[in-house]
Amino acid sequence: MKTMTKLAVAALLGMTLLSSTASADVKKGQKIYLKKMKAPCGFNGVKFAQKHTQDEWEMIHEAGKFENEVKKICPKLKKFKAKYVDDVYDFAYEYASDSGNVPAC
Repeated sequence: MKTMTKLAVAALLGMTLLSSTASADVKKGQKIYLKKMKAPCGFNGVKFAQKHTQDEWEMIHEAGKFENEVKKICPKLKKFKAKYVDDVYDFAYEYASDSGNVPAC
């Protein structure tokens, strides 16, 4: 019984650690915006995130059109890597026009 309990606890701990590292991050999205997108976009993160509401950002992301929307909002942005999508989406969702949150960028 002790072996089974230890195994279950170890599995639960392992899954918790893996799931937290695989998730997207608002702060990371904000850093990506500041470093890679702010200059080509020509405006700060507040204006970018407030282009849509949280529901609109969610619909765009679920439809797989987030990258296209970023390029539409920031036409001078040359490269937007697919690996940035989830983090920048979390940033945009967190600071959307109806969220009431304001980023520091």
